[in-house]
Amino acid sequence: MKRVIVTGATSMLGGALIKNCIANGVEVVAIARNGSDKGGRIPSHELVKVVQCDLDKLKELSISGVADVFYHFAWAGTSKENRDDPRIHLKNVEYTLDAIELARRCGCKMFVGAGSQAEYGICTGKIYSDTCVQPVTSYGIAKYTAGKLGEKLCQKFGMKCVWTRIFSVYGEHDGENTMIKYALRQFASGQPAQFSAATQMWNYLYEGDAGKIFYLLGEKDVSEGVYNVASEDTRPLKDFIIELKEVYGKEAVCQFAPPSNQPAVSLDPDISSLTQAIGWRPDTPFRQGITKTLNYFKIM
Repeated sequence: MKRVIVTGATSMLGGALIKNCIANGVEVVAIARNGSDKGGRIPSHELVKVVQCDLDKLKELSISGVADVFYHFAWAGTSKENRDDPRIHLKNVEYTLDAIELARRCGCKMFVGAGSQAEYGICTGKIYSDTCVQPVTSYGIAKYTAGKLGEKLCQKFGMKCVWTRIFSVYGEHDGENTMIKYALRQFASGQPAQFSAATQMWNYLYEGDAGKIFYLLGEKDVSEGVYNVASEDTRPLKDFIIELKEVYGKEAVCQFAPPSNQPAVSLDPDISSLTQAIGWRPDTPFRQGITKTLNYFKIM
């Protein structure tokens, strides 16, 4: 793998992947939205070329030279208020197909798409890459649709399609509306962080490990198919919250609601097919990753 193309280059996953590419001498064409206020996240390096292009213009984009792997992270409407907007996410399906068309024009042999655990819907047991999908949100439905239609288009072009279903990734560039960012803001302001009973099973993967996983998916030239992207650390969400509180210090206060009878999304992913394919396991324990995240949060 000598040259890759990355959409969503300013995202947490895009940035983490690009860092791994640089470390391994891989040239990167980083596609970012016009006027993005997160452009500073893209590492400045001689191996990285930044191209500004909105998602609805991908079909018109021309990139000189050939590339080996195309990574598609860009996705519109990921905020809480837009997560269940059918029209926004229907467009995302089309943008995914546009990205595959661009990959073909650039001579890519592999397309790696960023799906989501939301494709599985509400699960109660172990989640395998072949677990029956039952998405309940427009976001999850569109991710699944994009993956299946993308697979069909890649087959037409003779291009390998790797579709990842990403679970909860955290780190220094975490979104503002995540549980971890909320808790850190509450701790910093001296206010208690309030949570549900947090009894559901959960899984957290550090962003640096996620970047390594995506790099290896391209570098190892893995078999096409679906791969769960997660860590091997699955436990009740409350355990992660308490560990976050311990790392922050004694000034942090958490409050938990009584247990509820309402069903909650439970995340217990199996990543055996992923680790066998890439020959590597995530190696950043939650306490270590959250310490890095906290240190970054304090200087921002």
